[in-house]
Amino acid sequence: MKNTYLIVFILCALFGYSQSQSAGVESIAMAEMNAASKVVNIQANANTQNYNITYQKLEFTLNPSVKFITGKITTTYTALANMSTLTFDFANQLTASSVKMGTTSLSFVENTNNELVITLPSTQATGTSATVEVTYSGVPPANGFDAFVQTTHNGAPVIWTLSEPFGARDWWPCKQDLNDKIDSIDVYITAPSQYISVSNGIETTAPVISGSNKTTHFHHGYPIPAYLVAIACTNYSVYNQTGGTTPNDYPIINYIYPEDLASVQPQLAETPPILELYESLFEVYPFHTEKYGHAQFGWGGGMEHTTVSFMVGFDRQLIAHEMAHQWFGDKITCGTWKDIWLNEGFATYVAALVIENFDGLDAFIMEKAYMINNITSSTNGAVYLTDVQATNVNRVFDSRLSYDKGGMVLEMLRFKMGDAAFFQAIKEYLADSNLAYKYALTSDLKTHLESVYGQDLTEFFNDWIYNQGYPTYTITAQNWGSGQAKFVVNQTQSDASVSYFEMPVPVRIHGAGGQQADLVLNNTVNGESFIMPVPFAITSVEFDPERHLIAKNSTISLSAAAFDWDSAIAVYPNPSSTYIHIQLPNNVELEHVVLYNELGQKVLEQSAVDCSIAALETGVYDVAIQTSVGTYHKKFIKK
Repeated sequence: MKNTYLIVFILCALFGYSQSQSAGVESIAMAEMNAASKVVNIQANANTQNYNITYQKLEFTLNPSVKFITGKITTTYTALANMSTLTFDFANQLTASSVKMGTTSLSFVENTNNELVITLPSTQATGTSATVEVTYSGVPPANGFDAFVQTTHNGAPVIWTLSEPFGARDWWPCKQDLNDKIDSIDVYITAPSQYISVSNGIETTAPVISGSNKTTHFHHGYPIPAYLVAIACTNYSVYNQTGGTTPNDYPIINYIYPEDLASVQPQLAETPPILELYESLFEVYPFHTEKYGHAQFGWGGGMEHTTVSFMVGFDRQLIAHEMAHQWFGDKITCGTWKDIWLNEGFATYVAALVIENFDGLDAFIMEKAYMINNITSSTNGAVYLTDVQATNVNRVFDSRLSYDKGGMVLEMLRFKMGDAAFFQAIKEYLADSNLAYKYALTSDLKTHLESVYGQDLTEFFNDWIYNQGYPTYTITAQNWGSGQAKFVVNQTQSDASVSYFEMPVPVRIHGAGGQQADLVLNNTVNGESFIMPVPFAITSVEFDPERHLIAKNSTISLSAAAFDWDSAIAVYPNPSSTYIHIQLPNNVELEHVVLYNELGQKVLEQSAVDCSIAALETGVYDVAIQTSVGTYHKKFIKK
């Protein structure tokens, strides 16, 4: 989900949260960070955990001129435990008129906890399936993003829905927790015949006219969570395109306000090439047997309803963000709101990849710089939410953490792992049959990244996902003899939850003749020194010029101190119990090494740079290092 404009009305404010910080859409963050302030006390509903929905037929009757809905929801479900009642999430403001199982009317209660509790005719056994039909009507309440909106555009009436995160129950009886996807749905929208209706999936038949009304049928054959089910109805103009390539091509169906159609068409031309980019980076569009498209609506941003993103406007980055959700959020959905970054962090970063691929490196660097500035505007905050934070809509959709920090964490993983391993891991994550068209947790992504990378990423995830803050680096560089440079890395942390951010650190060096080279310092501890081969004498240095890292106020300076052979030759680790290594500049050859104990007795002699000291007694030793440029003495401690 993404909001794009800071729109303030005298009587009300649209709700939203930031997804992008590119120079052209800085207002996105402003609008979405200044939105909802309510804490929404929504916990997982324990009363809906005992069944799994396999199919729903959703029949809605509405008129876009009136905020009112009449519906009949037919639900087929399977019992996960013995059941005597069936509970749906259902807003108190709506009224159920009947509940049936077949031709049998069932008793039911609408309690004060936004639930519809149905008494089954007998105890339903675990593993058995049944179907119930709920008929209801009412004026949907205005909560959160206002899940069911009746308004106008250019004088024409319109109704649209936006249920993320907790609004589905406000307009239909459902199961809205992130633990069950409906295997497939059929949506029937009956409205005055002059209007065009929109929903997920494809129209399997032509709309049916009955008197002054028209019923439009959509079928969506992929698993879908309740919050991604959507409807809209107004005097849309329909503009068609084609996406994908044979045999996986599919229609792109755009439902546009007629007053905007001419101006929007050039913007919509961006849609097929962005789809093509995503398919080349990840996989074929996940819903290619149905459609992709957009439906214009009046909320100040966009919402990634499966197969049809609802959009206030059609700038490229909004199109890119909502489209990215079809893979990250719709195909694989975050398993809890604590894991929302798996939706929003991915969509933010994938939309930034559009900038990288369409506009070039400089524009991509600028986009990342805006994201980093937003992230580091406060010293704390984790990507992963606490249980309490996950009930706060404003925190769930926090621009700085769920979106930008989540997105930049992916950039850092890409930098750490390399492009080939990173993108392969994401492809395998999307293809995992245990996750595809289901739910995922942060740990599921971590497993796939580690499997391809071949290294443990626990430290990385603890630092950047579960804990808070960011580092500030202070790095010194020094020419270190012919063909070498020495770098010393120090770091402070903005929040005490992280003791040290272990991360490869990119630096760029420059020479007097215009030379340039990029180096990576694999930094793990404070004060760490690196002797790096360099192809020229360094005249200036840059810290992270391509903005791979989340960091703030970091500096790197070139020391003017003269090169000193004695300092350039070192013994490490020190102290040590097993071995020592003789560190030499590249252009220096080792001739001989002699170790003396505290009594001046020779205890070891060799000509290799690695010396085994396991047999030596504990104490202080003198190491005489004879080289092609002279003999140097170093002390080390045997533990």
